[in-house]
Amino acid sequence: MFSPRSPLMLGCLVLALLWPAARLSAQAPPENRFFQIQVVDDATSRGVPLVELRTVNEVRHYTDSNGIVAFYEPGLMGQRVFFFVSSHGYEFPKDGFGMIGRALDVREGGRATLRIKRVNIAERLYRITGAGIYRDSILVGAKAPLREPLLNAQVTGQDSAMAVVWRDRIRWFWGDTGRPAYPLGLFEMSGATSRLPGDGGLDPSVGIDLEYFVDQNGFSRAMCPIEGPGPVWIDGLVIVPDGSGEEKLVCHYSRMKDLGTVLEEGMAVYDEKADVFLKHAEREIGSWRVPKAHPRRVTEEGVEYYVFPTPYATARVRATLADVLDPSRYEAFTCLAPGAKFDKKAAKVERDADGRPVYDWKRDTDPIDAARERALLDAGSIRPEEARYQTRDADSGASVVLHAGSISWNAFRKKYILIANQIYGKPSMLGEVFYAEADAITGPWPRARKIATHDRYSFYNPVHHALFDQEGGRLIYFEGTYSALFSREDDKTPRYDYNQIMYRLDLADPRLKLPAAKADAP
Repeated sequence: MFSPRSPLMLGCLVLALLWPAARLSAQAPPENRFFQIQVVDDATSRGVPLVELRTVNEVRHYTDSNGIVAFYEPGLMGQRVFFFVSSHGYEFPKDGFGMIGRALDVREGGRATLRIKRVNIAERLYRITGAGIYRDSILVGAKAPLREPLLNAQVTGQDSAMAVVWRDRIRWFWGDTGRPAYPLGLFEMSGATSRLPGDGGLDPSVGIDLEYFVDQNGFSRAMCPIEGPGPVWIDGLVIVPDGSGEEKLVCHYSRMKDLGTVLEEGMAVYDEKADVFLKHAEREIGSWRVPKAHPRRVTEEGVEYYVFPTPYATARVRATLADVLDPSRYEAFTCLAPGAKFDKKAAKVERDADGRPVYDWKRDTDPIDAARERALLDAGSIRPEEARYQTRDADSGASVVLHAGSISWNAFRKKYILIANQIYGKPSMLGEVFYAEADAITGPWPRARKIATHDRYSFYNPVHHALFDQEGGRLIYFEGTYSALFSREDDKTPRYDYNQIMYRLDLADPRLKLPAAKADAP
């Protein structure tokens, strides 16, 4: 046994006292070493994340969620250094020679502010997931709003977010999740919770403080461990009462062979004791009679339903556990005759006495989505003015093929609003985000306006979080997955790639005014 006064024991005591300071020093090197560059929105003076600053010798830095770059390059300190400035949906002025950037006098402990003009209607706010969200802020000693600003639950990347308010907290779920220890991460869904704004949670304009479900090693753990090979993805989160009135959290799951091949589909119910989704029953692969995407709860003639926008609302079911779990109780929004199956060559379209298609909720009838509607148009089964989902760009009139998104009722606009991303180019880029509105959740959706762009970079599966709406719905928040997966895999953005980014949209912006619909040719 060591004596309390032995040199070894005293040394251990000193080391224990100094260890917290040593860790702090490792995380935040001396502030005066770095040259701090902050890029701010010219209209709001708020820091802009995801701005690239590139030197003439191709040294690249990207602003963190405070819009900060901590620059330290041996050999360039104490020099005048030119930085090219670029960012998705933002513009920086050219100098007299047409160079898009600015020369700065770089010195240790110095700082500079660059103002950038936002072209996007939506404002990029911060990164939600991944490592180093506030890396540069920590390096220069600036404040970060998150408890874990550098690495939370060892998560480096996360795909496609879903959120639902349950048991007085927001529950978050993501698809495939990356980790620093190995290129292969978690493929059975990951999850976290956060507090609601006003109940201990951050204002959504500031950030989201995630508390992950983790395994024994501290890494984000599986939330839907379905037995069998291949990644597991979930969607269609619904909260419904069982026969006794107790609320249950239910979802649809898919077990995948690859990006486009489904091995198994079914329904899963959340087990509160284990905090995981457990398999309830399998369903027919490709069936529309399951919850999908980001459901919205609506009331019609006193009955509560969940409607499933994919991105257009084409299916629904009553909001009870018995109904959600019974595929025979799902209804399709369709113009086909009751009981008809879709046949692009011989479609049986139901028409009223005036010859107009009868779009309604029908059981045992196939739904009509945008692709099927296009087939009906091509076959002459419906006319262009009868289409509901052939959305066009509000400015150019060009066709906009929407891939995925969400629909919510908005009190400010007194409309249902759709936020969705566009498929364009070969290969499909999925990087443009559009806004549309309609009087009914079922549309029609004739016009849409681009609100965010991503230059040759994917931004897919956007979702509007209506639970974060502010000022009577005037300010809304949406996030999506920023990924090179479908765009430029040879030029991935460090730290940001394959992660979730939050945007804010002001619905009072006059640029969001949409023109009246016209009967355009398809």
